[in-house]
This record gives sequence, structure tokens and C-alpha cells, in this order.
Amino acid sequence: MLKAPELLLPAGSLEKMRAAYDFGADAVYAGQPRYSLRARNNEFRLEQLAQGIAEAHARGKKLFVTSNLIAHNDKVRTYLRDIEPIIALQPDALIMADAGLIMQVREKWPEVPIHLSVQANTTNWAAVKFWQKVGISRIILSRELSLDEIEAIRQACPDIELEVFVHGALCIAYSGRCLLSGYFNRRDPNQGTCTNACRWEYGTQAAAEDPVTGEAVPVQRMGGDFDFAQARTDAETAFSTCGNGQRHPAADRVYLIEEKARPGELMPIMEDEHGTYIMNSKDLRAVEHVERLCRIGVDSLKIEGRTKSLYYVARTAQVYRRAIDDAVAGRPFNPELLLELEGLANRGYTGGLLERRPAQDYQNYVSGHSELHRSHFVGEVRGVRADGWAEVETKNRFAVGDRIEVIHPSGNRIVRLEAMQTLDGEPVQVAPGSPVRVYVPLGQPVQGALLARLLEPVAA
Repeated sequence: MLKAPELLLPAGSLEKMRAAYDFGADAVYAGQPRYSLRARNNEFRLEQLAQGIAEAHARGKKLFVTSNLIAHNDKVRTYLRDIEPIIALQPDALIMADAGLIMQVREKWPEVPIHLSVQANTTNWAAVKFWQKVGISRIILSRELSLDEIEAIRQACPDIELEVFVHGALCIAYSGRCLLSGYFNRRDPNQGTCTNACRWEYGTQAAAEDPVTGEAVPVQRMGGDFDFAQARTDAETAFSTCGNGQRHPAADRVYLIEEKARPGELMPIMEDEHGTYIMNSKDLRAVEHVERLCRIGVDSLKIEGRTKSLYYVARTAQVYRRAIDDAVAGRPFNPELLLELEGLANRGYTGGLLERRPAQDYQNYVSGHSELHRSHFVGEVRGVRADGWAEVETKNRFAVGDRIEVIHPSGNRIVRLEAMQTLDGEPVQVAPGSPVRVYVPLGQPVQGALLARLLEPVAA
């Protein structure tokens, strides 16, 4: 029988932390103010961390504090002062990346467990052994590793905990090393202020190389949507030779991109044999690889998303909990889990680099916006009347007649919404969205449930 790995969820707030635990998480990670990579979107301050750690331990769960920026001198100067009251709260571990800060914590608090952040970009067994000698208790492996490489590291390093990301957004660079946000907005991704410039909308213009300066200069505005399929075909042709042994003319093709909110700022991009890179990574989804990761002996499966919604936290916790439980029990993979994850907003899914695939499988060439494929989060149950009708705080539009999925820690079910009332008890047909509250009959149990409107037929 396989050993169940820890299921580790993000906690951007106490409410999301509780949802993660309710729906199956064994542990959560929350950011230290000023020293984590989500400094702009972090509801945890010292008081919230104290409450979160106390609640976690009361439930037999764990809470890790993320303190994983690569520090500049000013933050080295203040770090020990700021981390001391957090260490006094006794989190289950600190997640860190900076070698200097790790050295300082190890010297002053040698008993505190430290997990090496993915920001340290650990990609080989020798680096794992180095950090183990320093006193690190867990390595969060780089997202750039394949399943085979993870297995090789586990075999070479059998006596240290390994953690692997299985779901969430992917960087277009080694984790946290992208310079786009700093270039555009003077906001350093590794200092917790990333503006996700890789997700912005970019247009494309034809360009040519200036024969004197060698710089790319615009030729003409490209009308309509850029044909990425044709670009990839041209690139593939370009990197083969013509019949006479000469390079295809497409090999010299250059384009300029223009971000929607910055008209006139043209930036050159090149094509190679893999296509044109517009920087918008698909989202990681590795639920189908959970059984393999369990067999490898990975200690923790991690989901990204401290800035994501309560619905995202609950849904991913529930799906990956089921995948782990199925793997440990020896049950075959349930494809329904893939459909449930399609109900989350996403930019298209990829297995990332866990499996070696052509580059177009990693890159979202068509769309930079999130897509909803199966269901749409529409509300949270805030209470239940004496007659059993649920009070719902609506998040998005739904109406009488819709098929609603009731998502609950005890299990999910689908109901046809037969009626709806205002808080005054008046019949109503449509709940237009936040911040409206309505009453609906859902049956039991519903306390604490989340509601999603099904967008397409689902097999019974």
C-alpha cells in the first residue's frame, strides 16, 4: 500500500485556510508580510498568522509560513527582527529561498524546520544533498523537472522530504526569476510585487532588421488576429533547408509586439523551430500524475494560488484529496477529476515539464484570459433558515431552472433549482450576482457549501 503524501494548499486568508482544511488539505502555506512573493495580496499579518497557526494545530493540521524572497541588503538588515515574533508562534516550518537568510535563521534558531522554496530552483540530487547538509528538512523541487528526474532525485536522496507542485499558474521563467514586471512597472517579482506582465494582452506587428543598427523596426501594422499556426509552420520550414541547401526566407522573420496598455512601445520577438513566444503560460494540472508521484515517494503535493478564490481553494483541495485517496487505495484514476478542474477559471492546462512534450503544449498561443469550461462559481451558503432554505451570498449570475452543483466537504451533488426568494421572502427568478443575497431550497447538507452553475450537460 502506498504512503499518502501531504496535500498542501495555499492560504491567502483565514477563510481560505479553513476551506482548504474542510475540503481535504493536510497543511497550508501563508505568506510572511514583506518577505514572501505575494506581499501585495496577503491578508496574513502577525495577528492572522497567530490565529491561523492556533486553529491549524487545534485541528491536527499544519501551517507553513512562506518567507521566500531573495533579499536585498535592506531586508537582510531587518529580517531577524521581523521573523522573531513569527517563530515565537511556532509555525510548522518556514519556507525560505535566500541562502543568507537561511544561514541567519539556522544560527539563531537551529530547531526551526526550514523548507527550501521552489525559488531556489533545485533541479538535481547534488543540490538536494548540499541543502540537506545545511540543515534543510524539505526541498520543494523546481517546476522544471520531469517525473523521471524527480524519481532519480528520490532514489539518490532517500532520507529528506521532497515536495512537488501539481497545480496552478506557471512562470515563463524559472520560478520567480522573470524580469518583465520589474521592466514595465518597477515591481520586482521576487520581492512579492509581480504584476503578471506575462498575462497581458499583446498585439503583433511585422518588422524588419535595420541593415545599419541591426535593430528590429516596424514595417506595417498587422490587421486582425495574428496567425500563430501559420507562424509555427513558417518557423518549422525556416529551420529546415530548401532544396538547394539555402535557408528558407522565413528564417529571417522578425516581429514586434505591443502591449495593449502601452501603445507605441514596440518590442522585438523572434521565431525559432518551436514557434513564436508570447509569454502566456498555460496552467499546471498534474492530477493524472498523482499516482506516479505517490509511487515515487514524494512527501508533499503542492497547489499554487494564494491570490486565487475561495472556490479555487475548495475545489482543488477536494479534487486532489480524492486523487490521493484513490492512488493510495489502489483504485484507477478517475477521469471525472479532470472535468471538475475544468470548472475552474484557467488559461488552458498542461502537465508542465513533468512529461516531455513539444513546446506548443506548454504555451497558450491563443488566449491570455481565463476560460470557464464546465461550471461557474455562483455563490456561498451563509446560513440555513428553519424551513431548510439556504441563504446564499451570490458571486455570479444564476437563475431558477439552472442545474447547480452543491460542493460540500461531505460530497458533491447536482440539483435543479426550482425556486428562489429575496431576503424578504418574495419570489424572484434571477440572482444577478454580487453582492445580492437570496434564499434557495437545496436540501441537506448545505452549511458551508459552495455553489457552481453547470454550463454544459454532465453525465449522471
